[in-house]
Amino acid sequence: MPLEAVVLAAGKGTRMKSRTPKVLHKVLGLPMVDWVLEALPREVGKVWVVVGSAREAVEEALGSRGVGFVLQREQRGTGDAVRVALPSLSSPWVLVAPGDMPLLRRSSLETLVESHFRGGYQASLLTARLEDPTGYGRVVREGGRVVAIVEETEVTARQREIKEVNTGVYLFSLELLREALPSLVPHPPKEELYLTDVISWAASRGRRVGAVTLEDPWEGLGVNDRVQLAQATAVLRDRKNRALLDGGVSMVDPGSVYVEAGVEVGADSVVYPWVYLEGETRIGEGCVIRSHVRIADSVLGRGVTVLDASVIEGSRLAPGVSVGPMARLRPGTRLEEGAKVGNFVEVKKSVLGRGTKANHLAYIGDATLGEGVNVGAGTITCNYDGFTKHPTIIGDGVFIGSDTQLVAPVRVGDHALIGAGSTITKDVPENALALSRVPQKVIPHRGMLYFKKKRGGRE
Repeated sequence: MPLEAVVLAAGKGTRMKSRTPKVLHKVLGLPMVDWVLEALPREVGKVWVVVGSAREAVEEALGSRGVGFVLQREQRGTGDAVRVALPSLSSPWVLVAPGDMPLLRRSSLETLVESHFRGGYQASLLTARLEDPTGYGRVVREGGRVVAIVEETEVTARQREIKEVNTGVYLFSLELLREALPSLVPHPPKEELYLTDVISWAASRGRRVGAVTLEDPWEGLGVNDRVQLAQATAVLRDRKNRALLDGGVSMVDPGSVYVEAGVEVGADSVVYPWVYLEGETRIGEGCVIRSHVRIADSVLGRGVTVLDASVIEGSRLAPGVSVGPMARLRPGTRLEEGAKVGNFVEVKKSVLGRGTKANHLAYIGDATLGEGVNVGAGTITCNYDGFTKHPTIIGDGVFIGSDTQLVAPVRVGDHALIGAGSTITKDVPENALALSRVPQKVIPHRGMLYFKKKRGGRE
């Protein structure tokens, strides 16, 4: 059946105490409204997002998704939000979902759609059973049939004991919405129009109303404050980690590992505690990611090892690469097969060729290093002159001695040797030795004993 969706994203979310629109707060790396859009059934054609006071931010965030936008100029409740969307709707069936329910699963919405059409209903809702239903609208039944939804602020003492609650997800016929929405009456004190009243309107007129109860009540969580945001993040993190474990990834302590939604990790990889994998990171098979590592928007090939307390951002690592401990790879870094970046090494927008090693205490920026290069401790590529970044080009098989400064722009030819303690300001030909040391001067009898005597023997 032709089906459209209306996602409600106009709320200000005042309890979030934030300048960011509520639906754009991120859960496991994605705005919560993105999770709702991802959960929509495949049968859904056009999606309409109802936006409000922060429309520009929401429209910009969802601009690439191909959804349509409807403006609710005043936030006068969920009934009003769907009412302003009515002129845009053309399909005979409309799925309505809040934009602040990131735990919704597609399978649950597909079950709702299947139940709705199988039962021949004109309205259906998704419900949940909670031990503590405080704060949620209660689903009132008579003889098993849904007859009303009563908001928390309006429930009677008897209705307060009802455990079945409304999640805010519905499936309506467009015809029913066109009939019911104009008859909604504002509720004090905010004079809002409740979409829940459409259910009682339909039931009172003999229209068939169906309901599907969630197997996992957490799916019905609406995020209204920072506490619920943290709860949703914890649930989705657990789902993500379980999926990785089921896919052959080992986690020493899954409860301490944070993996965002867009991350992929290959089988037989091992992830140690306190690891953060973010953005569009792709980790190959058989990798080892040790503790306190953060990797964002990077690609790691098969068999890469990342040692403790390292940070990798926007980088590409070929198979067999080793990084860390306590190394930093900044955006634009590419390490070819077998390259090694050791402790306290920072690499920025540079390429290290096959088998090239920078084992410790170095800065490599805006540089291209060939194969088999050895970078000594304390080496620095001086890439910035205060105005412009300049490149350093180093050929294959170059040996760079410790405490070397390469003042860019500069080229070092294949198999050249740079003596320790040198400052290289000019190009070095291939297979050449480059030195820039000040000649050592030795003055006899002027050691520590000499200066102690000058000071009268005082320490």
